[in-house]
Amino acid sequence: MTPLRRRMLEDMQLRGFSARTQEAYARAVRQLAEHYHQSPDQLTEEDLRQYFLYLANDRKVARATATIALCGIRFFFEQTLRREWTTLRFVRPAPEHKLPVVLSRDEVRRVLAAVRIPVYRMCRTTIYACGLRLLEGARLQVADVDSARMVVHVHGKGKQDRYVPLPAPILPGLRAYWRTHRSREWMFPAPTRRGLAHSLANNGGPVTDSSVQSAFHRAVLKTGLAKRAHVHTLRHSYATHLLEAGVNLRIIQDALGHRSARTTQIYTHLTREIRAGLTDPLNELMHDL
Repeated sequence: MTPLRRRMLEDMQLRGFSARTQEAYARAVRQLAEHYHQSPDQLTEEDLRQYFLYLANDRKVARATATIALCGIRFFFEQTLRREWTTLRFVRPAPEHKLPVVLSRDEVRRVLAAVRIPVYRMCRTTIYACGLRLLEGARLQVADVDSARMVVHVHGKGKQDRYVPLPAPILPGLRAYWRTHRSREWMFPAPTRRGLAHSLANNGGPVTDSSVQSAFHRAVLKTGLAKRAHVHTLRHSYATHLLEAGVNLRIIQDALGHRSARTTQIYTHLTREIRAGLTDPLNELMHDL
């Protein structure tokens, strides 16, 4: 590790950034250096300007990718190198307003039923039942499941913990699954392959997010769904289904761990009731066409 990279990592640790954020920011600076084939501290402000134009015009990266690149590079130059360059304040990824993909309740059940390996099936069932993010579900610990109070202690994004209700029908499945591995720490310990059989490494870590995502993708293909669904789609579906069931938006906001109600309000555009408010009058207007 170069002294410059070590200094940047230390600066991020002092700011309290998560390990994933540190990795993403460091990767952004590494990709910048690889693009120019030289140390990033030797680059000029014009070099940065041309690099962000390259990302936007040549590579046409998604807004999320551009935002991570900007935040990582900006942190490196402003905090680690102490360079206040106008370009870093001028660059803004193009805004996007995309609605998330949502599965119907029947589609959720079909996808979950299509999962063959128990650890992935139970992990994703819990993600949907509790409205968890992918890593929140994959890294769920046994001690986080409070069956006496019927809640799950979630170690959320940005070190924001929260409690979410544990649906009663899920608890027997969690208990039955835990008895298959009896890990003292992880609710969903990582599976290991030995020949053609799967066994659970009780002393290992939790399932990886990539393995859970891959298993979900295979299940979607198996069901024949045309929707571009990911594991996070289960969380979107959870929120939308609760809204359709009449749950207050503020309660859903707390369950999801959203700091702003505006983030949660996106689901009001996805419910059947909202769509029906337009569809029924529209069908009536178009009846004689």
